[in-house]
Amino acid sequence: MSKRVVVCGDDFGMNADIDEGMIALAGMRRVSAVSCLTLGPTFAANAPRLAALDVDIGLHLNLSETLELGAEPMPALSALILKAYAGLLHAAWVDAQITRQFDAFEAAFGRAPDYVDGHQHVHQLPGIRKRVLALLAQRYGTQTGVQAPWLRQTAPGVQCGIPLKESLKARVIGALGAAALAREARSSGLRTNRRLLGVYAFDGGERRYAHLLQTWLFNAREGDLVMCHPALGSAQGSAMARQRRAEFDVLANPKLGDWLCANGVSITRLALTQADPGVPVLARAIPA
Repeated sequence: MSKRVVVCGDDFGMNADIDEGMIALAGMRRVSAVSCLTLGPTFAANAPRLAALDVDIGLHLNLSETLELGAEPMPALSALILKAYAGLLHAAWVDAQITRQFDAFEAAFGRAPDYVDGHQHVHQLPGIRKRVLALLAQRYGTQTGVQAPWLRQTAPGVQCGIPLKESLKARVIGALGAAALAREARSSGLRTNRRLLGVYAFDGGERRYAHLLQTWLFNAREGDLVMCHPALGSAQGSAMARQRRAEFDVLANPKLGDWLCANGVSITRLALTQADPGVPVLARAIPA
């Protein structure tokens, strides 16, 4: 029996290169979930192409990066975290931001998202987490008859063989709200992935990313989620753009099928049907 793991591409809608990379990898069945920045500049134009593919489509809640031309600037991530832990976030502001993003998702796809996560993992922060859960209950609670989205939780997966820098970053992300999110999701009857893999410093090029990906696949357990940030663009842009292209090239490489087989992993969509609250139950496996 293979370990069924979600591979989730983040930031669809941020730019055309990212969208093209996600669409290509989804068509190759190298990613099984795609997270959408619904107020991003390319989201509306490319959402119909994504909708036609066999992937879970999620809402990538953004409260830390300004994407709309002329919009009020979003706070920097560090400022957002400080305000969240100081109890200084205004509930009305959070509600307005996340409502607009849910509205844009439903306008594009005509349905609820398959799952919800956060750009830079902001969905798990105090002052945001409860507002997200409240909105999910309002829109997709049991009385609505709509299948509620699952949630990405960020507790780090097994870190065997992961460099200290990456392992520490994974633990810091998890410490910013993973346990509380998992607990409150279970209490609300919502499902989550088991653990999160794929955290690194977004550097090192293709060779280093290939090594890390093989290590994550080795460490993966049933129900884990490997996040990624690929793009199908020029390798001559910014350092981040070059690293996104490196991720794409590794994920598109035919050798990935061999790595999956060697580690007993299949890339899978998270089930949208009956599941015990908070327990990851996975749908049919996607072949390598």
